[in-house]
Amino acid sequence: MRIIDKIFGTHSEREIKRVLPLVDKIEALEPEFEKLSDDQLRNKTEEFKKRLQNNETLDDILIEAFAVVREAAKRVLGMRHYPVQLMGGIILHQGRISEMKTGEGKTLVSTLPAYLNALEGKGVHIVTVNDYLATRDAEWMGKVHEFLGLTVGVITNGIENKERREAYACDITYGTNNEYGFDYLRDNMVIYKEERVQRELNYAIIDEVDSVLIDEARTPLIISGSTNKSTGLYTAADFLARRLQKGKILGEMTKMAALMKEEIEEEGDFVVDEKAKNVNLTDQGTKKVEEYFKLENLADPENMEIQHHIIIALKAHYLMHKDKDYVVNEEEIVIVDEFTGRLMPGRRYSDGLHQAIEAKEGVKVRKESKTLATITFQNYFNKYSKKSGMTGTALTEEEEFRDIYNMDVIVIPTNKPVARIDQPDVVYKTHNEKFNAVADEIKEAYEKGQPVLVGTITIDNSEELSKLLKRRGVPHKVLNAKYHEKEAEIVADAGLKGAITIATNMAGRGTDIKLGEGVKELGGLKIIGTERHESRRIDNQLRGRAGRQGDPGESRFYISLEDDLMRLFGSDKLTGMFNTLKLPEGEPIQHNMLTKAIERAQKKVESNNFSIRKHLLEYDRVMNEQREIIYEERLKVLNGDNMREYILKMAEDIIESTVDFYIGDDQLPEDWDIVRLREQLESIIPFGGIDITEDEREDIKKSTLKAKLKEEAIKLYEEKEKQFDNIEQIRELERVVLLKAIDKKWMDHIDNMDQMRQGIGLRAYGQRDPLVEYRFVGYEMFDEMSEGIKEDTVRILFHIRIEQKVERERVAQVTSTNRGEPTAKEPYKRTSAKIGRNDDCSCGSGKKFKYCCGR
Repeated sequence: MRIIDKIFGTHSEREIKRVLPLVDKIEALEPEFEKLSDDQLRNKTEEFKKRLQNNETLDDILIEAFAVVREAAKRVLGMRHYPVQLMGGIILHQGRISEMKTGEGKTLVSTLPAYLNALEGKGVHIVTVNDYLATRDAEWMGKVHEFLGLTVGVITNGIENKERREAYACDITYGTNNEYGFDYLRDNMVIYKEERVQRELNYAIIDEVDSVLIDEARTPLIISGSTNKSTGLYTAADFLARRLQKGKILGEMTKMAALMKEEIEEEGDFVVDEKAKNVNLTDQGTKKVEEYFKLENLADPENMEIQHHIIIALKAHYLMHKDKDYVVNEEEIVIVDEFTGRLMPGRRYSDGLHQAIEAKEGVKVRKESKTLATITFQNYFNKYSKKSGMTGTALTEEEEFRDIYNMDVIVIPTNKPVARIDQPDVVYKTHNEKFNAVADEIKEAYEKGQPVLVGTITIDNSEELSKLLKRRGVPHKVLNAKYHEKEAEIVADAGLKGAITIATNMAGRGTDIKLGEGVKELGGLKIIGTERHESRRIDNQLRGRAGRQGDPGESRFYISLEDDLMRLFGSDKLTGMFNTLKLPEGEPIQHNMLTKAIERAQKKVESNNFSIRKHLLEYDRVMNEQREIIYEERLKVLNGDNMREYILKMAEDIIESTVDFYIGDDQLPEDWDIVRLREQLESIIPFGGIDITEDEREDIKKSTLKAKLKEEAIKLYEEKEKQFDNIEQIRELERVVLLKAIDKKWMDHIDNMDQMRQGIGLRAYGQRDPLVEYRFVGYEMFDEMSEGIKEDTVRILFHIRIEQKVERERVAQVTSTNRGEPTAKEPYKRTSAKIGRNDDCSCGSGKKFKYCCGR
């Protein structure tokens, strides 16, 4: 602890002191509110709404509103908010993060700020990590809100738009981060305002905020459409990747060496950097790729796609591991969530990595898709007017929460002191020694009846440990990505006497583990971690499964020098220490120095991962600025705004830019390229000739020419309007044409930006910052897209004929998202008899069905 914290207290302690007077006032109201009848308590909701209409603020009514919610929870759920839960609720209302330990009742805490903020009528979104928790909490905590006269909705995967719209219209809506984000993107792809489902993004309470805003934030939300791109290149790249030899960099590549541009000595065809999760071809490997694909120079821009494919093929083979990062399930590659250990059917890796893994595993390579809409969680949640979050573990990531989301973390005291004993780590030399020690420890606990929850990082590890326990005759349950249908149920029972549960570190998050009879006397639930995670936060979450609400408990992590974390980020001093001590096989080391070394390794990884997420956000900020401009323009169209002046301004802009392009400021009128100017302008606006008389040529100015052309364009448009009997007809035509032009150009732009970003890293070879280049080129591309929208819109509207039927239509068909398949449709039900292949065809041709329409 820093000296300043010892003198003045930590930031959290100081902030808790500030809210204590509010907590005391809420507590003091309890006797008064207990005397109210149910109707009187319910009527408080209308009273609060009226007070807000009369210019009182949410802070003005906070004390009474929280007291009302607590009394309602007592009556409806039989649950009373503790003072520490009131503290957590106040911190959430303030738009901050409440760190509350497991078992402290975070779900109940959310009812307080949700009710208070819902009184404004702008909507409150409660964000959960899965559909099960969204439905559970809406049904469970929703009873409190409904008792007090508020409406509650829930958004889950698979519900229709009508149900979504109704759920979003409720005072309080429960749903997952994915559903909220994708609904936002889909709302900005609709062609009629009535198809939108969300309201303005007002206030979000994010449960397990670290999982949503940190762990999930590395992968943006992507809505895709189909393309006709061949998958053959993935198969070819995979074939070559299998024949390239893995090498290594000889000697250490220091920053000084890089600055001095020293030659790096490499062996093999490619080198793998496991820390940075990168693969790079050596000179030798580059030559082999050039020979295989018959290229002169792999670094040429036109060969960028081949280079990208060979790199991701190598990544698929050397950085992505079966039964750790993904499983092969029914001829499909299914991603395993690295933080929860859950299978994520339907979710796909982006940038072609998923196809590369399909080629590696010999399953059907599915076609690449075209990105139609995308957003990062960082940018999505920052659109809310106010957001807050709660979790058991956030303090280790406070810098990221402050920097990216402008939210600080306040540690809320526990209701009862934590009685769990966190034992120091034990370190073994080898993986096998460690796992045998873990199995022996579990057997010992089992024999005395103490329940054990074992956290593993990979599926392989959970299954390896299961085999060791079977040999020792220890009955147990395994919960990993392959078997997770009864996840919540299995985890809830992990505290029963004699229960041995092996689970991925994050399994059953959000599910309380209650101790069985007689377990407290045995020392409570024992937590065993078989490996340190890259993030201290994940380790803390595993530890936090024991010792809820003052229960006894115990935790310990078992580590080996062969673990990924120690191998990649640990110190050589540790290996040296083991070798110096010459310990007998199976003998571990316990030392504070070891624990500190492990923490240092974790901090390195956390810092690296923060940089990756920040880098992603910096790239997406370019797209975000552009996205907001486009979505704002779309909304004007959907809202039915009169676009006439906007269209005419487009025509004027085209005239300005075209004249500037063909006529220089210093050019004399006789040198003007009127022919080329006429060709270009008349392809968009049908002037019928741009003529300048001999008299005009002597003294006409460029500005005069522009004014003349603009005046002529307005006259042409007015004549076009007169052709329509109903003026609203052309107003709707303007909206239809503009919407189609925006959507087509924007979707092409997203895809082009995606392609450009994949290759922008090559700019680094020219001593240029790829991000600066991406920003610069991105703005240029956006300007080109904007000009394209203007030209397409003006060209169509100036040339359109009254008999043409123009209707709003979607410019692309959504086929999937990167976090699950699109909503399943109702199965087709046959209403007529099936036609046999040898029956006469129903079209009347006289041929058999199999030779006619059935071919």
